[in-house]
Amino acid sequence: MFLLLTGWEFEKIIDTKLEGELDLLNELEVTQVTIPLPFRLDHVHCFLAEGEKGWTIIDTGLNNKVTREIWNPIIEKHDVNDIVLTHYHPDHFGYAGTLQALTGADVWMTQVDELAGTTYWEPGSLQFLKGNYDACGIIDDKASALSSDEISFITQVKPYPTVNHHLEEGMKICFGKYEYEVILTPGHSDGLITLYNKENSVLFSTDHILPRISPNISYWFRGINNPLEAFFTSLKKIQKLDVEYVIPSHGTPFKNANKRIVELLDHHQDRLNEVYENMKEPITVNTACNVLFKNLSIHESRFAVGETLAHLEYLYSNDQCSKFKREGIWYYQSI
Repeated sequence: MFLLLTGWEFEKIIDTKLEGELDLLNELEVTQVTIPLPFRLDHVHCFLAEGEKGWTIIDTGLNNKVTREIWNPIIEKHDVNDIVLTHYHPDHFGYAGTLQALTGADVWMTQVDELAGTTYWEPGSLQFLKGNYDACGIIDDKASALSSDEISFITQVKPYPTVNHHLEEGMKICFGKYEYEVILTPGHSDGLITLYNKENSVLFSTDHILPRISPNISYWFRGINNPLEAFFTSLKKIQKLDVEYVIPSHGTPFKNANKRIVELLDHHQDRLNEVYENMKEPITVNTACNVLFKNLSIHESRFAVGETLAHLEYLYSNDQCSKFKREGIWYYQSI
């Protein structure tokens, strides 16, 4: 699971929850399929609706017994022609290959996240990750544990789907009663998409904008060099749309996207300030992580390291700190 619940994010509750969210989904002629997850964030919402040629599924859950038992009776009753994957993270991508094999559906996702999803959990990639955890100043036992946690996802993302079509900015998808525009919103992943219907001012925000937590924004030693900057740009891109109704992949639908966007921007600016104030002397990624996050499990620590790196790399990219290597360990220091 690629969302990090820390104290601030978990306790921050906005007052714009959409009353009658099921009525909204019914009006859109969309069915929400909620898949339980074995993490602190204990669910992911997938969606089902009629498309142009049959039924379309958006996101799939992990490849495990719980997910299979939920989807099996659904696909027995619906002729599924298309599976749209909003991004490559396991809770959205993991069951896609099996679901495709069962339905014969075409799979759609961005090219960049197809590459990430079909390479990230491979042995060479995970060994590369372990080497980078070492360079973050994480002691060897913990670095190995973090890498092992990554390995644990392999069975929950395979078999990989065959991606038949690549999603691109501006594409239109018929989903239920209305048509939606594909909007690229990198940050949480390099190829994350959201789906926007202008007519009703509705955004399927996937993991880009969530009502109660901040989506994890991590640097994974590959892909976009400055994912936090990409996230800010994507938030401001959606801000221009002034969306009224937001349907997220975690949590309940809510109103007033721009209110939530301001909260997210303010939150990350506070985090940047906190990191900056603690790097007057050279600081490792591990030390910076301990400044921002407390009392995390190994699973949560993996995301905390990634998010800490995203903030450090943002400061470095914006010439607010220097970065240098000493005895194989990376250090950051404010300028």
